[in-house]
Parts: sequence; C-alpha cells; structure tokens
Amino acid sequence: MEAWLAAGAGALAGGALLVGAIIAWFVRVPRRVVATIMAFGSGVLISALAFDLVEEAAEQGGFWPAMTGFLAGAIVYVAANLLLDLVDARNRRGSGQSPGTGTGIAIGALLDGIPETAVLGLSMVGGGQLSIPVLLAIIISNVPEGLASTAELKADGRSTRYVFGLWIGIAVACALSSLGGFVLLQDASAGGTAFVTAIAAGAILAMICDTMIPEAFRDAKAFTGLIATIGFFVSFAVHQLG
Repeated sequence: MEAWLAAGAGALAGGALLVGAIIAWFVRVPRRVVATIMAFGSGVLISALAFDLVEEAAEQGGFWPAMTGFLAGAIVYVAANLLLDLVDARNRRGSGQSPGTGTGIAIGALLDGIPETAVLGLSMVGGGQLSIPVLLAIIISNVPEGLASTAELKADGRSTRYVFGLWIGIAVACALSSLGGFVLLQDASAGGTAFVTAIAAGAILAMICDTMIPEAFRDAKAFTGLIATIGFFVSFAVHQLG
C-alpha cells in the first residue's frame, strides 16, 4: 500500500507538468501570469527544502551527511545543466534550432523532477508520512515549468503526439523515481537517508536559482521578491500548522 502511495505521489507531482502542458497547448496564458506562478513556486520550494528536507535530514542523520549531500546535489545539478547547455549549443549550430527545444526540455525537466520526486518516496521510509508540503511545493513549481516549456515546443511546431508523449513519459519517470526512493532505501542508515534527502534539496535550490527566479524576474520584475516571499509564507504556514 505504501509503495503504491509513493508511486502515486510521484505521478501526481509529475502530472503537474502535464497539466501545465495541457493549459499551454489549448489556452494562451499571459507571460506575467506564468512569471507570478513561477515566483510563488520558488518561495514555496525554498521553504519546503529548508524545513522539510535539509532540517529533517540534519536532525535524522547528522550535520555532515546532510551538508555533504546538499552540496553534492547542487554540484551534480549544475554540472548536468552545463553539459546540457553544451550539447544544446552544438545542436543549434548544426541544425539552426532555437534553444531549449526537444530533448533539451525533456532532460531539463528530468533534472528537476527526479530528485524532487525521489525525496517524496524517501520521506515514507521507516513508517514515515508522505511530506505534503514538499508535494504541494513540487506541484506548484511544476505547473509553470510545463506551461513555459510547452509554449516553446508549440512555437517550434512540435506535434501534439510528441509534446504529450514527452510529458507523459516524464510523469511516469517521476512516479518510478518516487517508488525507487521508497523501495531502494528501506534499509539505508540514518546518515545515508540524510545524504540522499539533502542531495535532492541541493539540486532543487540550484534549479530555483538558475531557472525559476531568473525566468520569473523577466516578466514579474520588481514584484518577484514579494511574490516569492508570499510563497515562502504559505509553505511555512503549512509546515507549522500541518
């Protein structure tokens, strides 16, 4: 039962990308609306990773396993992003494609989604409860990512089958990632669990700084910080009151 719950939580989180894709495909959403959701989601995620991931990882497994994992997650995410940018730049020189299309978007979404959803399953290891604040934070941040990415794919002339096949595949990968986080780490030590949890937190924070906040600021401008603060407030309230 718990394994199914872990998989379902991952599918729900990944499905938020698909929801964003559906909206962008059939409805023209103003860029400022997308930017507002992106900024709000940034604040939600920052609160969730600070209080539901890093703090709990340090309490359960100790400071150094948590901090080592936190730094490792950020380094891995940034390195993967740099590699993706390099491959994408070579493809554009050879084919004339615009940045951020096709496989690049899929890999970028997976870079975000895999660590995010793995930690959902990980939160249930040892009889723990599913982390609702983290799940809500991921859903809120994934909707605008699906929106923005699908808008680019649509502008590039990608087919309906290609676009929705892409996002369905990513949603399935997120479900498997959450299931894997639950099943594969059942017998892990407290330090090992803390390390893996913090890896996800480091990767998410790097993603927020590299992607979500810059994209939000492009259209939300000076209101970005205020909107992100409201998102942090809401997420922290859920953490405290839940």
